[in-house]
Amino acid sequence: MSVLWLVALTIIFAVLQAAVFSHFNFKKLTYTRAFDKAIAFEGDKAELLESIENKKMLPVPWLRAESRIPKQLHFEKEQLDAHEVSGGLYHKSIFYLSPMLKITRHHEVLLKKRGVYNAGSVVVTCGDLFSMAKREKHLDLTCAITVYPRILSDDELPDPAHKWLGDLSVKRWIMPDPFLVNGIRDYRQGDSLKDIHWRASARTGELNVKVHDFTSDPRAMVILNVQTSDNQWADVGESEKENMEQAIRIAATMCVRALSNGMQAGFSSNACVNGKAGTGECIFVPSRAGREQTDRILTTMAEMMLHRELSFQTYLDSLMHLTGEDILILSFYETDEIREKMMRLRAQGNTVDLLLLKKGARL
Repeated sequence: MSVLWLVALTIIFAVLQAAVFSHFNFKKLTYTRAFDKAIAFEGDKAELLESIENKKMLPVPWLRAESRIPKQLHFEKEQLDAHEVSGGLYHKSIFYLSPMLKITRHHEVLLKKRGVYNAGSVVVTCGDLFSMAKREKHLDLTCAITVYPRILSDDELPDPAHKWLGDLSVKRWIMPDPFLVNGIRDYRQGDSLKDIHWRASARTGELNVKVHDFTSDPRAMVILNVQTSDNQWADVGESEKENMEQAIRIAATMCVRALSNGMQAGFSSNACVNGKAGTGECIFVPSRAGREQTDRILTTMAEMMLHRELSFQTYLDSLMHLTGEDILILSFYETDEIREKMMRLRAQGNTVDLLLLKKGARL
């Protein structure tokens, strides 16, 4: 008889605790996750921070947080908790929460590829002591990171890219701007009389001339052809994707180098950004200078799809409004039609160079 009472009491206890935990587990319980940085470069590491807090006097026997995140976010030390399924990563974390407790976990993630990644979709499941009653909630949290393309070293850039950047630098400093005065100095034989600073000369009793600053007219426009062949249609083929990723790294490096040298730079491509496929809207970032322009170009490159929105020849037609630009075209091939479009761009007052990229080369 005592055994029956024990069984009955056990069943009653199990049912009661299941009802209590089922009702109260999600009360005063908060779960958040975020990356420790909003922006990083390809190949960098970041931390995914998970934080859960139980603000009540009742414990949570167990809680499981599950999510599918892009496979390009590689968990460094948690391969048992993060494995690949259906082209993505399945990640789970299990917690036990005593009363009035907050737990924060740091997951180290390797950012393997450029892109904009969202890891904010999470399913949180709570249960009782005997897992008799489970409840779950789907959370859509703000947890995204923008991964810029990797900036290449000098050794990784092809020689024509170095020459183009060098020519731009020379062009920038070769001609003083008569309207930009950066100071005065003593007169030297051969100085033009029109540069004499008469007020300063009268004040010092010796001839002084104006020191002019130099023009910053060069505007670098890097144009990337997202086609790897003239007959490519729509998306870049799987076997060609790494070639195109390297092309994007070269384009990013060229723009960043120009901007860091005080020049203006822009980026354009016959590709599109995420969400714009099929609209006919291609990438075009006008030439400007400054730190904000660097972020603007790199963010656009992070969002860029490997998708041909317009044929390259048609896209070049849309750029005929450009004038006074120093244009560098990055392409894996050239055709008579591309060369003809380059001639038209030159006729508009631009300098135009073509850098032919090599397939299969880690430059």
